[in-house]
Amino acid sequence: MPEKRTIERVREDAREGKAPSTQAGEFVREEMDHIREGKHGARSTKQAIAIGLSKARRAGVKLAAPKKGRASAATRKKAQQDIKHAHSGQKKTSSKRSPAGRTALKREPQRAASHAALSKHAKQAARTRRKSGTVTASRRTHRRSRSK
Repeated sequence: MPEKRTIERVREDAREGKAPSTQAGEFVREEMDHIREGKHGARSTKQAIAIGLSKARRAGVKLAAPKKGRASAATRKKAQQDIKHAHSGQKKTSSKRSPAGRTALKREPQRAASHAALSKHAKQAARTRRKSGTVTASRRTHRRSRSK
């Protein structure tokens, strides 16, 4: 369950017309804080971010599920479930399942939210984007400028 402060910040972002990814970033930030506080852990930075995005979708942030080829089928299915959950209204998690998930996360390490891990993940993500997006965009721009 997201904290009231986080939901307030997200609503403010939405009022200001900020992108859904920016709004979802508040949930990711909250998740990182939880890991640093020791509420629970995460196996990797990627998992911590995924938990935050899942919370965002369930809270009603208009964040689309990843397209085919961008993420695994399981990830896309989970994102669709989260979006569906947001539209169907809040349902209470089963009393057996909720603590089981929390207990499993408590066994995970806290290093996923460390500054070093976040930095490493950001650099890795940027490298991936650079290969696909930036090169193609620059080629397109170059082609346009030469044809004029």
